[in-house]
Amino acid sequence: AKGKKGKGATAQGPGELRIVGARANNLAGIDVAIPLGQLVAVTGVSGAGKSTLVRSVLVGQLARDPDRGACERIEGAERVREVVVVDQTPAARSPRSNPATVTKAFDGIRQLFAATREAKRLGVGPGWFSFNVAGGRCETCEGAGEVVIDMQFLDDVRVPCEACNGLRYRREVLDVRVEGRSIVDVLAMPVEEALTLFAGQRTVVERLEPLVRVGLGYVAVGQPLSTLSGGENQRLRLALALRAAQPGALFVLDEPTTGLHAVDVHALVGCLDQLLDAQGSVIVVEHNLDLIAQADHVIDLGP
Repeated sequence: AKGKKGKGATAQGPGELRIVGARANNLAGIDVAIPLGQLVAVTGVSGAGKSTLVRSVLVGQLARDPDRGACERIEGAERVREVVVVDQTPAARSPRSNPATVTKAFDGIRQLFAATREAKRLGVGPGWFSFNVAGGRCETCEGAGEVVIDMQFLDDVRVPCEACNGLRYRREVLDVRVEGRSIVDVLAMPVEEALTLFAGQRTVVERLEPLVRVGLGYVAVGQPLSTLSGGENQRLRLALALRAAQPGALFVLDEPTTGLHAVDVHALVGCLDQLLDAQGSVIVVEHNLDLIAQADHVIDLGP
């Protein structure tokens, strides 16, 4: 079923991808045409092969992964400059990673603290305000804010660091403030509040603002990614995609509306439109009828 022309389409159209002879799991040699420059929804009952078609066959073949789903060929692959999978895996593997670090907003925040009069009096630079390198961090816990106790035959026990009381930094760091807030205060505040605090700092705002657009304004700037839910991790990945969207990119999402309120679904559709505005293409594996209704093209798989 074809709907309105996708915002990413040009007058001549960006063409299409054509999967020929897809065979994996329940897919038995099917051919599928996927228009580019549009929001494409792949639908169907559970077990129809939606994720297999998109994640295993299409993404696997474009990434040249021999262990993924197979097909005879994919026509039009040269039209795709890069493939971005927006899934629920954390955006970074390090347990120290947080929204500030993965968006690179922490770089600008540390530079602001380093530019204060107190920081200059102490003779310190931006690195002093990082909990990942030696300097201003607490060396007892090495900036982790907690100490791991080896229980040998039992699971390790993590307790707050007694030297810094779990704050990660040396006491001198807390005396350096921007607008009355220490670096610890900034890491603990919600992203929306941080945007207000740093409203005049273009670099910081540009890197944090996409988080609000995907509905993550309530997340703390320094909240560990390991504490985010799968849906929150997916929206964080979407925020990173919004900031780095390039013409010719193909964005793939697998059931991004899971657990979302209708208001959040509406915000999600707006974000997908922005990817199309950047001359990208979007493929969504989805059951949600509200999102499917907004699609330019629907591919329905069935028995």
